[in-house]
Amino acid sequence: MSQNTLESPQDLLRFQLRTAMTMEDDSLAAVTELAQAARAADIKKLFRHHADETKQQIENLRTVFGLLEIPESTAPSPSTKGISKQAKSTLARSTAKLHDQVALSAALGNEHYEISAYQALILAVGAKDAEAARLLQENLDQEVHTSEELLSRLRELAG
Repeated sequence: MSQNTLESPQDLLRFQLRTAMTMEDDSLAAVTELAQAARAADIKKLFRHHADETKQQIENLRTVFGLLEIPESTAPSPSTKGISKQAKSTLARSTAKLHDQVALSAALGNEHYEISAYQALILAVGAKDAEAARLLQENLDQEVHTSEELLSRLRELAG
C-alpha cells in the first residue's frame, strides 16, 4: 500500500504504523551489528537482550495492525537508516578501544528516535483501541528502559 499524500489523521496513523515496522526491522539489524562491534561482554549481552525485545516489539506491531484493521506493510524510515549509516561510518574510523562507546552512542540515538515514534503513535491511536494503545505503550516502555541502560553504560565508560 503506497500513498503519496496523507490527507487525514487515519492516513497519518497508517503511515506512522508502517514506518514503525520498518524502524523496528532496521533496529533489529542494527543492534545485531552493534553487538558484533562491541568489545565488552556486558555490552554485547545488552544488545542481545535488546534484539529479543525488538522481536517482541515487531510482534506487538503486527498485533496492532490487526487490531486497527490496517493491512500490515512497511514504509520508508530514512531516520533509522541514517542512524545506522552514521554508526557504521563512525565505527569504521574509530579504534577498537572506542567501539563500545560508539556502539552505545549509536544505539542511544536510535532509541530516542523510537521513543518519539511510539509517543506519536500512542497519541494517534488515542482511545480508538485500548489494546493497541497498551501494546504500543509496552514497546515505548521497553525503549525508554533500554535508553536508560545505554546511557548508564555510556556514563560508566566516560567515567
